[in-house]
Amino acid sequence: MIVYGIPNCNTVKKARTWLSENEFTPEFHDFKKNGITADKLRNWCNIFGWEKVLNKKGTTWRGLSTEEQESVIDQESAIRILLKYTSAIKRPIVEVDGKPVLISFEGADYIRVLK
Repeated sequence: MIVYGIPNCNTVKKARTWLSENEFTPEFHDFKKNGITADKLRNWCNIFGWEKVLNKKGTTWRGLSTEEQESVIDQESAIRILLKYTSAIKRPIVEVDGKPVLISFEGADYIRVLK
């Protein structure tokens, strides 16, 4: 299991706490420090939809210029922005055996998928 995110994100902290309390010991991948590939983003977008992977509610998105925001019209344009601004990726993303299974954190979803 790998949890992708950034360590100071409150949602990532909640997810990691839940996983620890439920005896999961995932690897953590900090995509701000360690980066992320276009192929990984493409895979996540294929599973969850690019509109969900791109966090339009976050401060990173809101801080982009109108021109940058309006340039996002499909999956490939979203991936270009996400590679440039990794903080705009919805987080955390949890993979099990290399397969993305969860995005963000809702305890009920974690129970349903992981228990």
